[in-house]
Amino acid sequence: MSDGSDLPELKQRLCCCIDESAEKLRSLSQDIWSCPELAYEETKSHDRLVEFFSQETGWRVDSHFKLQTAFRATWGPGGSEQGHVINVGFLCEYDALPGIGHACGHNLIAEVGAAAALGLKAVLENTQDLPVRVQVTVLGTPAEEDGGGKIDMLREGAFEGLDVVFMAHPSKEDAAYLPCVAEHDVTIKYHGKASHASAYPWEGINALDAAVLCYNNLSVLRQQMKPDWRVHGIIKHGGEKPNIIPAYTELMYYLRTPSRAELPVLKAKAERCFRSAAEATGCQVEVEFARNQFDNMLRIPALEELYERNGRALGMDFTTDKAVLQDESGSTDFGNVTFVVPGIHPYFYIGSKALNHTEEYTVAAGDDRAQFFTLRTAKALAMTALDVLMHPELLQRVKQEFTEVKLKEERTLRGEHTEQAAEHTD
Repeated sequence: MSDGSDLPELKQRLCCCIDESAEKLRSLSQDIWSCPELAYEETKSHDRLVEFFSQETGWRVDSHFKLQTAFRATWGPGGSEQGHVINVGFLCEYDALPGIGHACGHNLIAEVGAAAALGLKAVLENTQDLPVRVQVTVLGTPAEEDGGGKIDMLREGAFEGLDVVFMAHPSKEDAAYLPCVAEHDVTIKYHGKASHASAYPWEGINALDAAVLCYNNLSVLRQQMKPDWRVHGIIKHGGEKPNIIPAYTELMYYLRTPSRAELPVLKAKAERCFRSAAEATGCQVEVEFARNQFDNMLRIPALEELYERNGRALGMDFTTDKAVLQDESGSTDFGNVTFVVPGIHPYFYIGSKALNHTEEYTVAAGDDRAQFFTLRTAKALAMTALDVLMHPELLQRVKQEFTEVKLKEERTLRGEHTEQAAEHTD
């Protein structure tokens, strides 16, 4: 396991700066972990991060940036002076899950973002021969678990002016990339008519029957779904009492496809399942797709290669398990960011093999054993950012790859729309 002593001088200094802040970074993470807050309600976590950067020398802090529980902290010349400034962004997440707290380790994501930004800033402000003028930006991005705060912030222009963005997510292994798929939430509400279930059931219109048919319709649809599509959901409300024909039921589903190009196709198929259940039972139906759709993630090979190289220099052992690298899939609003700004979203081991979104992972995310791995990840991220800044040709390569992968995705999207139109014509 490397201690970083064989790194180039600037990277050694960067790592030392992060180590010097280890205790206050641990305290920041612990304060967020011990007070889990749900999406858009992260008041205490937000305030703690705002306080953290306000107390650090040289940072300008916008306490409520675009959203009430979002923030922006910046260091560097900003955009008011002449000459182009390379703006490097680090993202912090800090919302928790209902019932089980920080079972996704967002307290550690916040710590990584803060640590990487502090380390990079400390090196840059003491380096005289930088080839570019630099701004370091930290964005606090709420509501990743529910709602998609980054998508709200994109809509408000929060990512404008950024040249490249970095964040890292806790996991059970180190990986420069894990599949992140497109996803859209949908709520289905059936309205029927209540009646006594024994005395005169014929007077009722059974909304629970509609919910059950909807559930079964989707289960049957899985036979014709592509292997990498996912549909999963719950019945949130199924009625009041067994002797009352249910007048109202509600389901919630997540629909996922590997790319946002395929998502409209799956959504159209699913919606026919929703509406046919209403038709069969005589219910009225409301189909409410969430305000924000999560996109898949655009990969930038240059950033992944740099991050792996830096991570290995620090002793990271990146997974080579093909099942993990190909099949493990979730969704994140960072995917939407990657369609606007080139970025990287690696995953990092925290000293536990517990699975995300479990009570065991909540414990692991608050354990002191996670600190070494969290700060090591922050160092690797900051070192990757430093590489991009010190070698302008790398930044050009990143931007070129971004243009290419985005164009490829747009071509795929046009192709899927053409296929969908042909399907409706047949």
